[in-house]
Amino acid sequence: MQRDQLADFLRRRRETIRPAEVGLADSPRRRTSGLRREEVAMLAGISVDYVVRLEQGRSSQPSTQLLGALARALRLSDDERDHLFHLAGHRPPPADGVARLARAGLIRMLDLLGDTPAVVLSDLGEVLAQNRAARLLMDDLTGFTDYRRYLVYRWFTEPAARAAHPPDQQEHQARQAVADLRAAAGRRSGDPTVAGLIERLEAVSADFRRLWAEHEVAVRRANRKTLLHPRVGRLVVDCETLFTPDQGQQLLVFTPADAETRERLELLRVLGIEEFPMDAPVR
Repeated sequence: MQRDQLADFLRRRRETIRPAEVGLADSPRRRTSGLRREEVAMLAGISVDYVVRLEQGRSSQPSTQLLGALARALRLSDDERDHLFHLAGHRPPPADGVARLARAGLIRMLDLLGDTPAVVLSDLGEVLAQNRAARLLMDDLTGFTDYRRYLVYRWFTEPAARAAHPPDQQEHQARQAVADLRAAAGRRSGDPTVAGLIERLEAVSADFRRLWAEHEVAVRRANRKTLLHPRVGRLVVDCETLFTPDQGQQLLVFTPADAETRERLELLRVLGIEEFPMDAPVR
């Protein structure tokens, strides 16, 4: 671990980012040319003290999970992210596969979308990043581990994952999830991660085995779905998907399909502001 170089790199990257680039309010009265340490800590979901120790070269070796959070908070490019991992004494994430961090360009698009809920997904349905509006809509989905990282796995193994959808739409959503996984499995033939996920799902879910046996294939690009939110009720949203050229990651954007949903999403945003002040970390 190259502590001094890591400290210098993090400090310089922090100083080059304007608050508006990461969705924070800017002010002419700011004394800092870039982000404050407190803002980096909030965006990365870590303590201010740890950010200070990192920038002073006094920290313990950061974990790969923490480095990923810092890379997202500082909007690092792929090359900068790899450099960060090297300085911290870790191998960078692989260039492909589900362990990959969200691409820097997609993270920037999350920022630009503002109050429109959006998430970055891997091709196997792991949520790699969310903007604040998406966290208000569906909670934070980035902290799951093992097979629970994948939306399709939670759908077939956890009733709570299906509870956000009306019962009469759950079969349709299940078929779409399986058809999308089938397409990913075709693109990544021989990948042990994909094979392991499918094997595990077949072992634990009769519904998955039934739908998998039908061999339906379809990449989800546009979709309308109804969500049952515990705070604001029924929401009808259009889902639009933007893929990276290799189809390894996707940006999924949720927009209101009717006026009532638009009003309820605005209410949800206001409720979120009241519950989570802008100067407090949101997790």
